[in-house]
Amino acid sequence: MSGIPGTLFIVATPIGNLEDISQRAKDVLASVDLIAAEDTRHSGVMLCRLGINTKVIAYHDHNERRLVGGLINHLQKGLCIALISDAGTPLINDPGYQLVAAAHTAGIKVVPIPGPCALIAALSASGLATDRFVFEGYLPSRSAARRKRLSELASETRTLIFFEATHRISGFIEDALFVFDANRMVTVARELTKVHETIHRDRLGSLATWINSKQTCLKGEFVVLIQGETGGNQHNDIQRILKILLTEVSLKVAVNLTAKITGQKRNAIYKQAVEYKDER
Repeated sequence: MSGIPGTLFIVATPIGNLEDISQRAKDVLASVDLIAAEDTRHSGVMLCRLGINTKVIAYHDHNERRLVGGLINHLQKGLCIALISDAGTPLINDPGYQLVAAAHTAGIKVVPIPGPCALIAALSASGLATDRFVFEGYLPSRSAARRKRLSELASETRTLIFFEATHRISGFIEDALFVFDANRMVTVARELTKVHETIHRDRLGSLATWINSKQTCLKGEFVVLIQGETGGNQHNDIQRILKILLTEVSLKVAVNLTAKITGQKRNAIYKQAVEYKDER
């Protein structure tokens, strides 16, 4: 034992194509004392193909809190540890935050080994604005909760990025169409870097039709990118938010929440709400 703390490496791994792994990442994974992997079976296949025999332990959402102390202890004794996720850059919608935060608190060196990241890869090829964006990860599985969160993002001017699973992608797009204007530009990316990679960009209304027509053959994890509010669709967005809220809460509450979400004046929104109520 040298008395010098080890290093925690945050290593990005391929999101599909094994050739995307960097030489630096391979060198680190081969030289560290321990690899903490989200799924040891999944990562074991990759490590075997790379000819890496480093000891691997499972580190995931269900045991993260329990393992942090022990891993920090190993690092303090001088061992070096690499943290990897199932695919891509660790901590991006994956476990690891508690370990990295604890390492900083303990004065342990944390070194990122950059590489593949699904949301950045999708954004770069999306055809949407890339200068400012918001990553929301996975939204709630229930439609009502999903629509509520989407309505809170309706006036967001930055590009919106989400992850979604195969069995929920159709429902996600339907809920997005309920909340956003049909003319919003949307890009869906699936199976990035793999054989069946698909990147499809269209207006939301047309995209919903495309998703439904392809539903039986669209497999894999999705990245969904939605154009930010440009100002031209704000009136429609306010109406959509009001329609959603008025089915769940009183007119007064719906108006107040819409004003908070959109940043628009309450009086103008109240007038629209009354008109909508009268139409019904």
